Parts: sequence; C-alpha cells; structure tokens
Amino acid sequence: MLAILVLLPILAFVAILLGAPARLAALGASVANLALGLAAAFSWKQSCWSLSLPVLEKPALHLAFGFFSDGMNVIMVLLTVIVTVAAVLTGKAPEGREKLWYSSSLLISAGALGAFAATDLFFFYAFHELALIPTFLMIGILGRGERRVIAWKITIYLGLGSIVLLAGLVWLANLAGTFDIPTMVAAAKDGSLTIDAGTQKSIAALLIVGFGTLVSLFPFHSWAAPAYASAPAPVAMLHAGVLKKFGLYGLLRLAMPLVPAGMQAWLTPLLVLLLGNILWVGYVTVSQKRLDGMLGNSSVMHMGYIFLAIAALAAFPENDLAKPAAILLIFAHGVSIALLFGLSDRIERATGTLDLDELGGLAKSAPKLAFLFGIAAMASIGLPGLANFAGEVLVFLSAFRGFDGMSSLGPVQIACILSIWGVVISAVYMLRAYRNVFQGPAVKSTESAADIPFADRIPAALLTIALFAVGLYPNLLLQFLK
Repeated sequence: MLAILVLLPILAFVAILLGAPARLAALGASVANLALGLAAAFSWKQSCWSLSLPVLEKPALHLAFGFFSDGMNVIMVLLTVIVTVAAVLTGKAPEGREKLWYSSSLLISAGALGAFAATDLFFFYAFHELALIPTFLMIGILGRGERRVIAWKITIYLGLGSIVLLAGLVWLANLAGTFDIPTMVAAAKDGSLTIDAGTQKSIAALLIVGFGTLVSLFPFHSWAAPAYASAPAPVAMLHAGVLKKFGLYGLLRLAMPLVPAGMQAWLTPLLVLLLGNILWVGYVTVSQKRLDGMLGNSSVMHMGYIFLAIAALAAFPENDLAKPAAILLIFAHGVSIALLFGLSDRIERATGTLDLDELGGLAKSAPKLAFLFGIAAMASIGLPGLANFAGEVLVFLSAFRGFDGMSSLGPVQIACILSIWGVVISAVYMLRAYRNVFQGPAVKSTESAADIPFADRIPAALLTIALFAVGLYPNLLLQFLK
C-alpha cells in the first residue's frame, strides 16, 4: 500500500506525458494520495504498508518501503500528501506549459514520499535526488527574475551537498554491512554495530554538512531564499514545505541513532551555526523589500529552531522531548510556509507585484485574502492555537530537558535563550509585511485587485485547518511518536 503512495504520482506523471489532462491527472493523483495518507495514519502499524523487492544481490539493494516503529515517517508522509494537494490546486500554469507545471509538481511529491517511506538507504537517497530534477527545471524555465542563474546556483549548492552526504551514507553502509536502515539502527541499539569515536566524528561531519546544505543550515543557506523567491508557487510550496525537511529527517533517522558520539562532538559548532540561521538570517529577513524574498529568508531562519531540537538531542540522548519537538515543528513549518507561498502567489496575480513599497490597503478589496494571510502570518510568528506555537514551545522545553537548575547554564541552554530573540525578529518582519501589504490606504496596484476566488480558497483552507488542528491538539501528531 505504501508503494502505491509513491508510485501514484509517478503514474500520473507518465499519464500526463502521454496526453492525459494535466491538471485533472495531477489533482486526481494528489487527492487519492491524501486519502491513502489519512488511511495510513489510522493503520500504519499493519503489515500491508510494507514492501520489499530485491533489486540487486551484491550489494543487497531492495526497493523497500515501510513505516518505522518510531512513527516519524508517518508524519512526514502526512505532511507531503497535504501540501501536495494544496500545491496542485494553487497557482495558474502558464499557457502551453501545463504538462511541465503539473508533472513537475507530481515528481517532487513522489521523490519526497519515496525518500520518507524508504527503508533502504540507497533509495532513501535516490528518491530525494529524483525530486531535485523537476525543481531545477521549473525554476530555470518558469521562474521569475534571474531564473537561470538561480537554477544553476541551486544545482551547484545542492549537488555538492548531495555528494558530501553520499560519502557519509556510503561510509555508514560499509561499516554496517547493509543498506537496510532498520537493521542498521537495530544493530547500533543492541551494540552489534560499534563505531569508534573518531570515525563517528568524521561521519557526523559529513552528515551535518550534507544534510545541512539541503536544509539551508547557515552558512550553506544562500541558495534557498533566491530559489524560493524565483520558483513558481507549487515548487516553492513543495520544496520549502516538504522536500527541504528531508535533511532534518535524515539527521534524526540516521545521524542521531548511528553516530551519537559524533553528533555530540560537533555540538558547539552546530549551536553556533543554528544561531546563524535564527539571528543572522533573521536580521537579513527584516531588511527584505519584496514579499517573496522575505518569505524565503524566513523559511531559512526557522530551520534554526528545528536544529536546536536536534542539538538538544545530541547533548542529552535520553531527551524525550527533542525528537517530538523537531518533528512537530517540521510539520508546522511545512504547512505554514506552504500556505504563505501559496497566498503570496495570489497577491502577485491580483496586484502584479510583490514589492512591499508598491503594495498597501489590499484588505479593502481583498478581505478574505487578508484574513487567510493573517492566519498564516500569525502561525509563522508562533501565535498560540496554531501548530508553530506548539512546536516552538516544545523545542524550547527540550533545550532544558535534563538541566537540574542548580548548575550553570550549558551551551544548549545558552543557545536556547539567545534563539528566543528570533521570536521577536519574526514578529517584526511578518507584522511589518502584513501592514505594508494589507493595511493603510489603497495604492494603484491594489485599489481594484480581486479577492481570492473560491478555487484558491480550497487549498488555503486545507492548510489552515491543518494548522489549527495540530495547534489546538498537538497529540494528533505526537501520538504517532509514542
């Protein structure tokens, strides 16, 4: 059954290439996958969701999918299918480019689903690389601004990051003697796989740099904001909301259980880098003059909070809050940033610009759009009742897990205190952007702008419901991690 989730977008992609109506095929596949994803959430422990087909005998490679016992990838699959439906419904394909537009969205979704569902290390890596190809093409062909330069930049950055990551993964597979991820993790847990501290440190460095580049960890982050600002709406929604989370998931899935001593050895540098995401990139976000650039940098900034949870787990492996905090915030950020990019695309189509100095008073002519964007903005800055708040609070609590209060503050606690300033920075740039776009007197670009139509309200409503559902009842997701 889980293989169907991965293969359905690929089959729809083939059908579009053979002449099927592009939007209809993409919508049908994404809605079917949403239904399958929700069904999986209710029955993910059953054996029907597992598949293993031998592909190569030596080394043993299997096209293997399944849900891990810790439930992490159940949440990642849910995030993917929810954002995919919203991405397919959002935006308008350029005339004559419908095939490229919708088939690319399907391939990105299939790659993300394959990576999150794979239990074989080779296909875990390969499906992610598959998803990058349509990302490059969509930015280079249908992107805004200096799209070709940006497409090459993202290709070089993510290509180099993937090569570094591949070296670390191959090293791990050679030491474990298998590509089967559950077998590797179980061997590390029961002590049959032992890796000396020096080797762990070297492998951890490769994984941090490799996965970190894919996640836009400071200072390997400069590809992300221009890419999202240039990308068509579905690509920005799927990459920023889903695919970029592959690196965070990979660190939790592989680095933490297999090279814990190595991650702990790099704790201080990791804390410095994540503060770079939160503080340095946060101030860069404040200085942005365009809404798309601001959202792109905001996405990079918020990765720092998830890295803080990972650092808390590295410092204190018995931390029972860190992994749930990271996964909850991954889901929350994925949904909220997808909603923001989708609504910003609607703003651009209604007004012809995303320049903050050329916008104003849009709430007068587009009150429904203003309301939905306001919810997304409040989620991004951590308003209680929305999913991001629950995730960020859990991250801050996880940073102090195991701290007795009697001794001096450790590096994780100091980093946590400094990172709280990022909440203020987020409020500054997001509220200022909302004021510039929607409040004040109407300007030429907004005085006759149309409100968000019903068709565009559907994906926005889907993402908004997810934010409220998880924000008001976080155990809706946390129950999978028990």
